[in-house]
Amino acid sequence: MREKEIEKMLVNAVKIHGGLALKFVSPNFNGMPDRLILLPFGKIAFAEMKAPGRKMRSIQIKRKRQLESLGFSVYCIDGTEQIGGVLDEIEQR
Repeated sequence: MREKEIEKMLVNAVKIHGGLALKFVSPNFNGMPDRLILLPFGKIAFAEMKAPGRKMRSIQIKRKRQLESLGFSVYCIDGTEQIGGVLDEIEQR
């Protein structure tokens, strides 16, 4: 399965949960996650999308750590089977 297909399924799943999965673009700040997940009741997280088995680049890992140090959740999703669990975890925060 391709990264775009997984990303599309994430967007649809977030919509079903009543939220938005916005494409996140940050010019001049490389390595930011692909999606900003906004769920009801002020739940927010970031998601880096990958094709199955692909790993984050070092700059992406650095950004993930920076965001986590600020208290945000950052997920790397490389399979559709992860989506439900990620959304459940975000909702429970």
